[in-house]
Amino acid sequence: MARSQQSYNKKENEKKRKKRREEKQKKRDARKLLAKEKGPGIEFAYVDHYGNLTDTPPDPSDKIKVDVESIEISVPKLTEEDREKFDPVRSGKVTFFDSSKGFGFIIDSENSEKYFTHVSGLIDTIEENDEVTFELEKGMKGMNAVKVKLK
Repeated sequence: MARSQQSYNKKENEKKRKKRREEKQKKRDARKLLAKEKGPGIEFAYVDHYGNLTDTPPDPSDKIKVDVESIEISVPKLTEEDREKFDPVRSGKVTFFDSSKGFGFIIDSENSEKYFTHVSGLIDTIEENDEVTFELEKGMKGMNAVKVKLK
């Protein structure tokens, strides 16, 4: 006698799936019936002065008149003080540089921060106690000095 192709678990799983489908269909039918009873939603939706949706139109006397000429779309011009803040070029002094290993450290003259520099980020050859200008770049372990030039 041949065995059934479907095991007990497969039959149970099919029954569960069928039951879930039927429940889902019942819920869908109930939602459709409820929507028919309620009728359509808001025919028209208006937005009031505060950005809320309402079913009543806004009062035209509350409308605010804006002069087109008063609208400014631009970036404010930088002052000389702002330029100094955003200037990427910094100045500092080389405290340590090992040319055989190819790295060193520079202390920023403005905030006395110490920055790592690598020989790949040099433009001029530098030595200890040289005054230099440089830019900062995010490295793996913090900020690195790059584009290092002698003053």
